[in-house]
Amino acid sequence: MEHGPGPVYGLPGRHESFWMETTPETSHPPLPGNLETDVAVVGGGITGITTAVLLKQAGYTVAVIEGGRIYRGVTGHTTAKVTSLHRLIYRELVSRFGGGQAKQYADANQAAIETIASFVREYGIPCDFVRRPAYTYAESEDSRDLVMAEADAARSLGLPATFVEEIGLPGRTYGAVRFADQAQFHPLKYLRHLASFIPGDGSYIFEETRALEVQDGRDSCTVRTALGTVTARNVVLATHYPFYDGPGFYYSRMEPSRSYVLGVRTGEVFPDGLFINAEGTVHSWRSQPTDAGELVLVGGMEHRAGENVDTREHYRALEAYARSVYPSTAVDYRWSAEDYITIDGVPYIGPLAAGHENVYIATGFRKWGMTNGTAAAMILTDMIQGRTNPWTEVYAPDRFKPAASVRRFLVHNIEVAEKYIGGAISRPAGDLRDIPPGEGKILIVEGEKAGVFRDREGRVHAVNPTCTHLGCVVAWNSAEETWDCPCHGSRYDADGRVIHGPAVRDLAPRGTRKE
Repeated sequence: MEHGPGPVYGLPGRHESFWMETTPETSHPPLPGNLETDVAVVGGGITGITTAVLLKQAGYTVAVIEGGRIYRGVTGHTTAKVTSLHRLIYRELVSRFGGGQAKQYADANQAAIETIASFVREYGIPCDFVRRPAYTYAESEDSRDLVMAEADAARSLGLPATFVEEIGLPGRTYGAVRFADQAQFHPLKYLRHLASFIPGDGSYIFEETRALEVQDGRDSCTVRTALGTVTARNVVLATHYPFYDGPGFYYSRMEPSRSYVLGVRTGEVFPDGLFINAEGTVHSWRSQPTDAGELVLVGGMEHRAGENVDTREHYRALEAYARSVYPSTAVDYRWSAEDYITIDGVPYIGPLAAGHENVYIATGFRKWGMTNGTAAAMILTDMIQGRTNPWTEVYAPDRFKPAASVRRFLVHNIEVAEKYIGGAISRPAGDLRDIPPGEGKILIVEGEKAGVFRDREGRVHAVNPTCTHLGCVVAWNSAEETWDCPCHGSRYDADGRVIHGPAVRDLAPRGTRKE
């Protein structure tokens, strides 16, 4: 779960996801003790909720276990584009995996759009679902050929792709690939309604119940939580990053990425469509109806999570970019999201690892979680039922294509080693007097490394900055006022409480001398 940290002054808009502000918080009970069920689903975002609904429809009893409140983590911070157009991916997939597996990815994401549409239609879910074309557009002449090639690759895979010259956004563009009949929606209104079908007839949603460990057996598995255990024949880890990741070495095969969103009023009619640029710094656009008129979501400025930089600058840069396109922009909302990117760019969906066939994962959605997360639910439901699914090969977690991904694998793990070793042995400079209100920093305090934050009232909050996942040293995120791990993306609030896994244990408090 991502909690809303305190206010960060000098930044535009309210520090809140529009989706979360406009959706009531749920109040499902915590796990009351030990429980047995057919399937335990750990994580209550779009993947976990959709998986649980599909499994219950198939006749299984399901327990959804969520560390905070359902759908208020990563799913609550999305831009909620429901599309199979994922920037420039299909030419890349054909090159890396071949046409057959590239088509699996294309078909899975197209099927996910229709699954969401069918749920909305069948259950009459009021979630602002509307069909829109999606565009990946060239911002320079150099990108034009890449966009044209993407249109050709996508069309060869059976996708509804065309190359167009104009897209409707202000400013000069150089052509775009257009996918017809894509969609957008309000993700939390959708999931709130979908989740209502889970409790009852032996199925449950348990909130405020953090999973700590999975014990994998041949015939059954046990999820140990702080409040009791859930024993199930199968476990689905839908936690964005698998907190139980050792058997598959996922910490060495993915990198965390943070990006930013502004909800703005432009003073102009927004064009019909979902938009993202082809290359360079990400610029993403879509609109959303609200009671106060049209809200435009502009996103981008992604970087590796936990980078020790002033993250507030990313919001400021995004605002400046939005004003360069729409000069009358007024910012209502701002939020950020963390995503994971696999070494070959395709999510991992399937059994956790060899010898752990009763535990399933879905992770590494590369910022396209609405369709990939829904496709994951469909794939894992088929696997648990023992049914063949046509898309499993491209998403298989045990794949490794050296020619396609070994360079990125090595670069990622060298970066992780540098973050861990450098953070572990370096001696931070400065002392408590160097930290003004609203700022955080790693210091040596009383001979020990400490993560120190001074709040707006001048109170000092100090923690042991060693991430409880695998021991990397966290960095202060000034925009969100959190401690973020640069290695694997765990996040903690100013007092060290876990906000976002894979960590499941809080940072220990660290004492400080009075100033």
